[in-house]
Amino acid sequence: AMEGGPSARIREGDCAVLKRDEVFKAVSVLRRRKIIFEKQWFYLDNAIGHIYGTTFEVTSGGNLQPKQEVEETTTETKEAGTDNRNIVDDGKSQKLTHDDIKALKDKGIKGQEIVQQLIENSTTFRDKTEFAQDKYIKKKKKKYEAVIKIVKPSTRILSTMYYAREPGKINHLRYDTLAQMLTLGNVHAGNKMIVMETCAGLVLGAVMERMGGYGSIIQMYPGGGPVRAATTCFGFPKPFFDNLHEFPLSKVQSLLSGTFTTETLPAEPEENALVEEESNGLTEEKQTSLQETEEEPTTEATMEINPIEEQDTMDINAEDTEFKENKEKENKENVREKQIKQWERRKKLIEAAALLGEKNADGLIVASKFHPTSLLLSLLDFVAPSRPFVVYCQYKEPLLECYTKLRERGGVINLKLSETWLRNYQVLPDRTHPKLTMSGGGGYLLSGITVILEKGKSDSSSSEALKMEEPSSKRCKLQELPC
Repeated sequence: AMEGGPSARIREGDCAVLKRDEVFKAVSVLRRRKIIFEKQWFYLDNAIGHIYGTTFEVTSGGNLQPKQEVEETTTETKEAGTDNRNIVDDGKSQKLTHDDIKALKDKGIKGQEIVQQLIENSTTFRDKTEFAQDKYIKKKKKKYEAVIKIVKPSTRILSTMYYAREPGKINHLRYDTLAQMLTLGNVHAGNKMIVMETCAGLVLGAVMERMGGYGSIIQMYPGGGPVRAATTCFGFPKPFFDNLHEFPLSKVQSLLSGTFTTETLPAEPEENALVEEESNGLTEEKQTSLQETEEEPTTEATMEINPIEEQDTMDINAEDTEFKENKEKENKENVREKQIKQWERRKKLIEAAALLGEKNADGLIVASKFHPTSLLLSLLDFVAPSRPFVVYCQYKEPLLECYTKLRERGGVINLKLSETWLRNYQVLPDRTHPKLTMSGGGGYLLSGITVILEKGKSDSSSSEALKMEEPSSKRCKLQELPC
């Protein structure tokens, strides 16, 4: 079967998504690792080897057992009241106490049977309306029947999960808005895409999934390196990453002005090179952590840096000279390793710069927490003419400014600023209605198509052109005014 085929099996080391009702959680499939999901704890050992989409039941000891599909037993002579007006919720209607239920659980009685007992011991159950009875059963099942489905990650599932669990990490980018971005950006196999995002790698993953491993992607990133937490959740095969490049935003201007260079390293590994590198590394780390912590004042990254350094110096003072000699040997090896890593990074950087320098990208997708105007104006230079670009922003004001700037600059057509509206429905017999909670907003999109920008057009000529477009009556009035 194909990687994501219908009968893909759950393997150790995979990234899988646990689903219970409408709640999702991404986890790594590892043996003997306790997982807590929706107040349930269990181990994924038994799931390995089963097909994705299998529903499991949590049995004693946190083991997963594939759930046998049981036909719903519907009793035809269901007693139900006409309405719920006489039911008082005083907490006395359930005869089973908390301890009774615990005792049932300890005996190893299945969730289904516990629910049955709860129904039988409820004094108000038969007075409830049919709908209320269904609701009651559903509620109790959720509490006592530990049923979990394991599904294969996809853009739809992961974007739903992020939007529900931690929307701040993805700039409140709603799943329908992400779908619009992929459509407006004309993302397909064989494309050469530029992606600039600070959505934990979700947008990047969505683009990679659409392209299916064909074509190339250049990810522009702020700070020390690209964040790809969500990208790893997709569980893409290795070859998908062969054509994924990254390029720092800080070097975009130098690349456009032709002054782009990668700093040269000393050929001989010197002792002080290490110290410099280490301090550089630290400042870089601090910078990135600061950049990421615009929202949260303290993160692990910033807190961790200082104690480690102090620890090191104390250790060295405490140990004898022999230890120092070993340390020096290690240092030399470290320098070598670091140099090799740096050469590799430089090679990758040069490759990415060359790709961008061709200025023939097939599309640009921007979804970041930064102001879009300057970002877009510089990145559009790398896009070939008559190609789409899409910019996402959580708010519309920055995009309005961006819209006017692009209009002034020219070189784009079909500019559209849009917001999609989403409403979820509950679909059940005789009670289909919109869900009570509705998303307030999924953010805004500015999309358009690039065209060749004629060089040497000054502002005066564009105002001339505007004059020509004005109706004649207006023009006369303007000319008649005294200076």
